[in-house]
Amino acid sequence: MTASMNRRALLSLAGVAGIGLAVAACSSGGGKDGGGKNGNAEDGNGSTSTSTAKPVAKSLSPAQVPLVGGVTVTVAGTGLAAVKGVTVGGVAARDVTATATKVTFTAPHQAMYTAGDAAVALFTESIEPSPSANQSSDGNGSAANDGQTGATQDSATATPTPTAAPVPDASTAVATSSMAYAALTDVDRQLQYAMAHWKDYNLSEYGTMNPIGGDCANYVSQTLIARGWEQRSDWYNRAAGAEHSATWTYCPTMDPWLETNAAEFGLTRRSSDERDKVKVGDIVFYDWNANGSPDHTTIVSEVFTEPDGTIRIKSASHNQDGPYRDLDEMITVQHPGGTAWFHTFDA
Repeated sequence: MTASMNRRALLSLAGVAGIGLAVAACSSGGGKDGGGKNGNAEDGNGSTSTSTAKPVAKSLSPAQVPLVGGVTVTVAGTGLAAVKGVTVGGVAARDVTATATKVTFTAPHQAMYTAGDAAVALFTESIEPSPSANQSSDGNGSAANDGQTGATQDSATATPTPTAAPVPDASTAVATSSMAYAALTDVDRQLQYAMAHWKDYNLSEYGTMNPIGGDCANYVSQTLIARGWEQRSDWYNRAAGAEHSATWTYCPTMDPWLETNAAEFGLTRRSSDERDKVKVGDIVFYDWNANGSPDHTTIVSEVFTEPDGTIRIKSASHNQDGPYRDLDEMITVQHPGGTAWFHTFDA
């Protein structure tokens, strides 16, 4: 009797132990040996490894940014601590910082100042921003070449402009999101117009001044209208250019006119040494032959700071037609000995 009871008790205990072993083998969140509280699991050699959460971008704010960029954007999500680089529409962003739950960066300007959605791509490697590459047109005004025979930016054999660093394809990103660029400010609208018409002249409204010497001032004046300026008795272009003031179309007249009316327009005249005060949308004048009279004018389309602190000024213009012409290249390679100065907006 006693021996029989003991055998039944032993079998009962073995059954309980078997159930316990089965439960332990199926569990993923209980004890230390099963993946436990620390999310660790044995690799068979007695050591443990920690799994890394896949980066996920859940939301982005603000969802809409100005065409000129410059605002801080935050991507919220999980597993984001490893993010070191961000591109927006294929353009590298600056000031990237990351934690496990968010990535912040400064939005770059839209590549061609065009409104619309842009892909935001997050990468685990740093991405060095690079200046925008210039383009050229064989259309309305490139042949005029700033009113002086010489090398164009396309044909110049030497250039101070650094080679653009490669940008990784968005398909290789560890996480992605999206935001929208929109023309929210006067400067946005100015650059949106400048990029829409650097090669596609607005002939129906303003005509072209190339037959009488060059269209650069006509183009700059048009961008100021897009910025919010209004035509007036001493500055105008009417009937598709059939009637126009010299202050609108002629650099040597336009430059002193801007200076005379600087207080009214909210402008400050600055030398080439004051590049740190220059912003997108400001006006540049150039003197090719050191005679004190400007030969050319453009609109600033990009201010780019190199890692060594060098400030590069890119601008959009007619004659040559281009969206991102490099100022240093213009006054050294194209027009050696040339000088430049700015009319900057105070606000």
